[in-house]
Amino acid sequence: MSVRRFWASATTLILAAVTALGMTHPASASTGGYVALGDSYSSGVGAGSYLSDSGDCRRSTLAYPYLWAAANSPSSFAFVACSGATTSSVASGQLGPLNSSTSLVSVTAGGNDVGFADVMQDCVLSSESTCLASVNAAVGQMNNTLPSRLGSLYASIHSRAPQAHVVVLGYPRFYKIGGSCVAGLTEKERTAINDASAVLNGVIAKQAANAGFAFSSVVDEFTGHELCSGDAWLHSVSIPIENSYHPKAVGQSNGYLPAFRSAA
Repeated sequence: MSVRRFWASATTLILAAVTALGMTHPASASTGGYVALGDSYSSGVGAGSYLSDSGDCRRSTLAYPYLWAAANSPSSFAFVACSGATTSSVASGQLGPLNSSTSLVSVTAGGNDVGFADVMQDCVLSSESTCLASVNAAVGQMNNTLPSRLGSLYASIHSRAPQAHVVVLGYPRFYKIGGSCVAGLTEKERTAINDASAVLNGVIAKQAANAGFAFSSVVDEFTGHELCSGDAWLHSVSIPIENSYHPKAVGQSNGYLPAFRSAA
């Protein structure tokens, strides 16, 4: 046998063995279907450029799921995230596109379950003591009721899409403490809100890990771009009011998209 024929035969045998042992490189998530679930942080509220058929869900072409799908061309793309969604409304109204061929799922959920919008309203419109009490009440919900709600949602996602790689994303830290804001909330209120967001992200990360899902924090990406930073990627109190405390387009493209891409 010639040297060339020997190496050709050896290579064929090695490739056959690797394939038999399941050692070939796994297919990219983008080769299958991608389903984007979740609340306003996934739908893209605050980014503008909303899809005309998305109504009050406000799904944006500048949101991270749309940007990722445009760059990676998955075999199918279902963008069903919706402003105002809770864990229960995601479970009851968004899981239809999931199936055994779904290879990638993204989801943000939990903020609306603990009344984030109401907390921020209390902090903006009421006294410091009212704000702090509202934040503490939300933290109580994070620790006591949210874990089981997240666990139930994640179990439903896995049941419907058992082969999917699921990426759960968290929420930004909202304020730079000691930053450039000279009006509005007190530093004590801003610190309490930041601490609450850390608790929320911790609860979400733990439940994602329990479900075998990937968790991707966006805190690092938004560091230096919080409110009061001088270069915020988040809207402060804004008109239209629903934009308030949501990522701008740059927060989706430079914050959420890299965080998702790193875990997808």
